[in-house]
Amino acid sequence: MRVALFITCVNDTLYPRTGQAVVRLLERLGCTVDFPVEQSCCGQMHWNTGYGKQIEPLVRHFADTFAGYDAVVTPSGSCGAMIRDNHPKAAARAEDPALADDVAAVVPKVYDLSEFLVDVLGVTDVGAYFPHKVTYHPTCHSMRLMKLGDRPTTLLRNVRGLELLELPGADECCGFGGTFAVKNPDVSAAMGADKVRNAAGTGAEVLCAADNSCLMHLGGMMNRQRTGVRTLHLAEILASTEELPA
Repeated sequence: MRVALFITCVNDTLYPRTGQAVVRLLERLGCTVDFPVEQSCCGQMHWNTGYGKQIEPLVRHFADTFAGYDAVVTPSGSCGAMIRDNHPKAAARAEDPALADDVAAVVPKVYDLSEFLVDVLGVTDVGAYFPHKVTYHPTCHSMRLMKLGDRPTTLLRNVRGLELLELPGADECCGFGGTFAVKNPDVSAAMGADKVRNAAGTGAEVLCAADNSCLMHLGGMMNRQRTGVRTLHLAEILASTEELPA
């Protein structure tokens, strides 16, 4: 299966190890993984701040860049949701039938990592080893738009050595929300404080999620509070082995 990695801006700029973990994991499971260097932003920030017309070139570029692959895998429920939920809307607004057709061809092949593993590869035990206490935060986009459900936690429960601890208020937003944190910093910080308190209260060593943007928000707060809890993307835990620990 020929798979393309859509790394996303946040991961490419700040968390490259997550992209490396995705490649290592998928190759371990027998996939051929390509990284199209022409890829760029999905347009989420533009869309969320009202620049729907301006993202048309980005939508077109994404459809062109990822055409021809069997699957497009991303380690971001947020950007994955942008592509699946909003690229078709942006293409429809453009009133360009060719663009709409190209978007319609590529969008069904876009998967969050956990979704691809469970639904496409049919794997719930990826052969990972991570001997730590972990709690999982289901980010808003991954839960409400990508509808990942229990796929991430199913994968975590099958990691050798890992103890999965339930996160109180797991379905509550962490307060990041991309531009929301910029526009409403006080509310964002208060929501983040609730999430940090709940995560630290579990006794977990690691807070895991499928979006590094939310982990960046929470990780910064936890570091300042010296909670002793570190953040780690789901991909890095699943790629972890005894020989190559995360």
